[in-house]
Amino acid sequence: MSAAESYPPALELQVTQWFNSSTPISLSGLRGKVVVIEAFQMLCPGCVSHGLPQAKRISDAFSYDDVAVLGLHSVFEHHDAMQPHALEAFLHEYRIGFPVGVDQPSDTKGVTLPKTMQAYQLRGTPSLLVIARAGRLRLNLFGQENDMKLAAAISSLVFESAVIEEINEADYSDGQTCTLEGCTD
Repeated sequence: MSAAESYPPALELQVTQWFNSSTPISLSGLRGKVVVIEAFQMLCPGCVSHGLPQAKRISDAFSYDDVAVLGLHSVFEHHDAMQPHALEAFLHEYRIGFPVGVDQPSDTKGVTLPKTMQAYQLRGTPSLLVIARAGRLRLNLFGQENDMKLAAAISSLVFESAVIEEINEADYSDGQTCTLEGCTD
């Protein structure tokens, strides 16, 4: 198994509605980009003061050709106050321009965690997921992360793919093709 294969495949987001996007978004449709997902609740102080501003900084710092930033509104408390119409106003007021999906509520009676939050075993909000271009989950962070460390991690994933592309463009006499999962004939 290659080093890249040791990371789990990213699970599709289970979203009921998207804001700031004219079409539904899927992780499979973003394959080839590094994907950064900020899971948040609009009434979460840590999300408002740290998580979302950091996601905006990431969105501003990297080209969309390389890095797609998404928000995931994962409501697990105060359900009545955090309806989609309130989220729409929140996104406008806080000038969140990247796409934001509403995490699908659980179908299980008594379970308050929404589906994507459960699937990724998120411990709360704010949480940050980083998915490599090949569609594998590379980071699952809870709470506040240092901007410099996070930028370095994202940059290394952008660079990792660029190295593979450079290798593939080289003239191999044996006809090998290389990906993040390894080289083949």
